[in-house]
Amino acid sequence: MSVDLVGFLGVVLVAYVVPGPDFLVVVRSAAEHPSKGRAAALGAQGGLCVHMLAAAVGLSVVAARSPAVYDAIKLLGAAYLVYLGVRAVLAAHRAARERRHTDGPVTAAPAEPGRPAEEEGSARSRWRSGFTQGFLTNVLNPKAALFFLSILPQFVNGSGSLTRQIFFLGILDVVIGVVYWFGLVLVAARLRSLLARPKVRHRWELTTGWLFIAIGVGVATLA
Repeated sequence: MSVDLVGFLGVVLVAYVVPGPDFLVVVRSAAEHPSKGRAAALGAQGGLCVHMLAAAVGLSVVAARSPAVYDAIKLLGAAYLVYLGVRAVLAAHRAARERRHTDGPVTAAPAEPGRPAEEEGSARSRWRSGFTQGFLTNVLNPKAALFFLSILPQFVNGSGSLTRQIFFLGILDVVIGVVYWFGLVLVAARLRSLLARPKVRHRWELTTGWLFIAIGVGVATLA
């Protein structure tokens, strides 16, 4: 098996560096909690694995040649991004209203029996939420499917097994992505102390929320 690793690695690195919906999901999740950021990163790469498997068995070819299937995937992905954006914007406005109705500083509640179990449940909830957001963002992204269908085959050797080479390059892509996202999570997690400030948090939620909406609308209207 002989593939063009240098060219492929260059394309993959550029694809990860250029911000997209998965970038925004991972950064937002990491700023909320590092474990949620890592879960979102693994979810995003899990979505890529679905596209890789589909490309290997030829399902992406069917989707790419059927405008109805492609448009359905595109609109579902756009709707999900708009949903994330609207939820973030509403959360920002809700938090602002709560702050306006707060008469005094909020004091921490005393510890109660069973708190570790509650925290464990919260950790599971964060992980599940982050993974789901990352997974759906990528699995409903038709550009990810087209990457494995049209760009990835440019770096394989026609004389070898196409399926094996697609799996090899696809797995390499996924591993590179995990390393990149985890590094990004470390950087984004440092924003947590800054985002603890109510006004900064409000602007962050509004900005990222409207970015999600804009990306979703852009995906829906993309020809």
